[in-house]
Amino acid sequence: MSNSINTKSKKVLVIGLGQLGLPVAKYVNDKGFDVYGYDINSESMLRAREKIGIKTTTSFRNFDIYIICVSTHNPSDISSPQIEGLISVINKISMEANNGSLVSIESTIPLGTSKKIFELLEHRLHVVHAPHRWYSLEEEKYGVNQLRVIGGVNPCCLKLGEEFYTGHSKCGAQVFPDDEFVNNYNGQEKTDRSTQGPSTFIENSFIMDTTQINSQGYSPSLEIPMHTVSTIEIAELTKIIENSHRYLQIAFAEELYLYCQANNILFSELRDALNTKWNVEILEPRGGIGGHCLPKDTKMFLNSSKVRSKILLSAMEVDSLYRDFMTRREKKLITSVENLKN
Repeated sequence: MSNSINTKSKKVLVIGLGQLGLPVAKYVNDKGFDVYGYDINSESMLRAREKIGIKTTTSFRNFDIYIICVSTHNPSDISSPQIEGLISVINKISMEANNGSLVSIESTIPLGTSKKIFELLEHRLHVVHAPHRWYSLEEEKYGVNQLRVIGGVNPCCLKLGEEFYTGHSKCGAQVFPDDEFVNNYNGQEKTDRSTQGPSTFIENSFIMDTTQINSQGYSPSLEIPMHTVSTIEIAELTKIIENSHRYLQIAFAEELYLYCQANNILFSELRDALNTKWNVEILEPRGGIGGHCLPKDTKMFLNSSKVRSKILLSAMEVDSLYRDFMTRREKKLITSVENLKN
């Protein structure tokens, strides 16, 4: 088993070059890494080459770090979650990647997916989840390098993930061993680990001297501030709950708008008055809760629990009522305009 993580080249493959993956690839490239990109869509790879000068490849071999930015929605229904595309990518990584490489999942995923991926990779690669918080409409303020959450399948994985993103680790002295130690493990010298297989090696690997951290730590790093969590499940939940919370906020604004319409209250004035209080923020409802992130991630959260969330189910009902109201109002407006023309 070789360890390409601690080499100086830091060869990175960004998988998925869409709305998220493209700025991620650019950011990683700007930080001095040797970056390649892959996307199932050849036009996306062409755009990455022409727009930001990223090298592209269809091979997953000989990379130190894999950053996964693929979509996790159903292609025929963007508001519904689906991870088949992600699993397909993982299967390709499993067949082609070097043992000990780092896999960072930035895609939004359902609870339990990271450990499933670790199993598909046969425990041979390090797996972390660092869900993105990138916002396309305000990229300058909410770009790739904003504070994020990171969790690892085990402490060894988390340590490497932290070093890649921040340049240091908060989780003790567990790292994947260097090439010399790996060669010893592979039989050139007997150690107390000679009976261990790849599936337990990553989980139990450790170092005896903290100077090894300093001599083989990540440099450069992405220099992104990360909030470390104790389990990868918490990291998985943070993103889908963040968007579920946003869904609730919008749904409440929609319901308040419907209330105002039913009771002949001027919503905009009421909203402005409410928002003068320091801990109140009523959003502005628009055309309904659209896009794929909020509806999809809210469904991921709903599906993650044995207990159904009554408040989220009610929020979905409110959004449906609000959309129906807005559709009827638009039809009435069109009819009124046509009548005036006649």
